Amino acid sequence: MADQITVTAKLTDYIRQVSLREDDILHELRKETADLPGGAVMQVLAEEGQLLALLAGLTSARSILEIGTFTGYSTLCLARALPADGRLVTCDITDRWPAIGAPYWQRAGVRDRIDLRVGDACATLEQMLATEGAEIFDLVFIDADKANYPRYLEFSLALIRSGGLIVVDNTLFFGRVADPDVQDPDTEGVRELNARLRSDERVEISMLSMADGITLVRRLF
Repeated sequence: MADQITVTAKLTDYIRQVSLREDDILHELRKETADLPGGAVMQVLAEEGQLLALLAGLTSARSILEIGTFTGYSTLCLARALPADGRLVTCDITDRWPAIGAPYWQRAGVRDRIDLRVGDACATLEQMLATEGAEIFDLVFIDADKANYPRYLEFSLALIRSGGLIVVDNTLFFGRVADPDVQDPDTEGVRELNARLRSDERVEISMLSMADGITLVRRLF
């Protein structure tokens, strides 16, 4: 086919019916999050959470970094994909939203795999590099404030091992990246990240038009 199919609401429903495997714990967390102000917009889609878990399995990830926790839906998906002795470090500016997800992590039996670090993410990542060293993660998921996306990318490239996978969410950012009249800091941050990745010889990339845009970034060296 020469072009991409238009994904209608009817087709989205079909895709979910034939491919989505969201259990009760995930469904309940997603529903509670959706009832929060802006919750439905800020949390990842259920099918994206399923994709993250699949990618963690494909990369045989034992150590995962998540930049941006919110209520921890993606955190739960990733933690479940880890082996019992695996580790997921997740960063958020506040413990208010992760506190909603924590009981679900406990119910799923993965709370002990999750290391929540609260504070400015750039400061957290800088401290991690200084105290724990580089190349300590197999997979990184970036889904935090968009203005800092270029900085998060550089930290991620330092913290992930050679051959590791970085997954960046919202790289189409509601379509705003394609509108030159939109120049707010978040949109500009996503545009800068996309432009950097396009010419960065340290990585290979694939941008997916799924959800709000997901870019897969594999560190080559």
